[in-house]
Amino acid sequence: MPKFTGATGAMDKKKITVVGAGNVGASLAQKLLEKGLGEVVIIDTLAGLAQGKALDLLQSAAIENYPHPICGTTNYEVTSASDVAIITAGISRKPGMSRDALLAANERIVADVTKQIATYSPQAIIIVVTNPLDAMCQVALNTSGFPKNRILGMAGLLDTARYRTFLAQAIGVAPIDIQAMVLGGHGDTMVPLLRYTTISGIPIGEFIDAAELEGIITRTRNGGAEIVSLLQTGSAFYAPAAACAQMTEAIIRNRRMIIPCAAYLEGEYGISGIFMGVPIQLGALGVEKIIELPLDAQEQEMLAASAHAVRELVAMLKGSAADE
Repeated sequence: MPKFTGATGAMDKKKITVVGAGNVGASLAQKLLEKGLGEVVIIDTLAGLAQGKALDLLQSAAIENYPHPICGTTNYEVTSASDVAIITAGISRKPGMSRDALLAANERIVADVTKQIATYSPQAIIIVVTNPLDAMCQVALNTSGFPKNRILGMAGLLDTARYRTFLAQAIGVAPIDIQAMVLGGHGDTMVPLLRYTTISGIPIGEFIDAAELEGIITRTRNGGAEIVSLLQTGSAFYAPAAACAQMTEAIIRNRRMIIPCAAYLEGEYGISGIFMGVPIQLGALGVEKIIELPLDAQEQEMLAASAHAVRELVAMLKGSAADE
């Protein structure tokens, strides 16, 4: 008799671990199953949480016909030999709380999680979602001992999606027709590149005036806080999950996509020793290439200011520090 594995009998499947079974983690697990990227493991320290959500998703597979299995656990041994590990675990923001206020608690959580990932999945690529994201990427890099190409952060893709969404609403076009890029740290100092923002190749200035565009940039920078203020009891999760799922697909299927992500810089854009949102080529090896765009003086100044804000956060980490 033939031996079948999972729902479709696929023998050569990938394995993806989602750390944290909260809103982001659960939404992400569902998207990964929908994309058919591989076996999914959700892990959480709270007994029953990951198991319950995984069982619910597993039962939905009978309706949606997902091709791969999912399980929930509190035991990292179950995550062994994962190809991709996504860290969503951490304390989320409350109304009025900045990402920076999360630093100390989430540093401890991310360090503990990263140690487990490095132990059980030493070849994994790690995607960090936990805030403050750029600093948490630094924690994951320093804790894991992994090469820099196998640690990256989700934020650039999310920030760019928010920027494209707000532009599409203001102009009345489909977001898919908007080409844009947001660089810098995941916070108030992020840098939308206006010169590289187009609609089907047409400069954005042909569709919207400077004052309205500046308002959209401000809204983009406060995009996460706006959702927190509306929800009151949590932070964004659908869009972050979608961003992570796209990044995971680029890795698992070796898409070699050019997308903005937080990557470790060693001289690119004149910045070294920290993670920043920059355009990268993302594929099976993780960060395969950092794309250096020519920036004008104002853009470079804004990016340097963003780098300074990230450095200030990294300097506050108890067990991590950026290279000087």
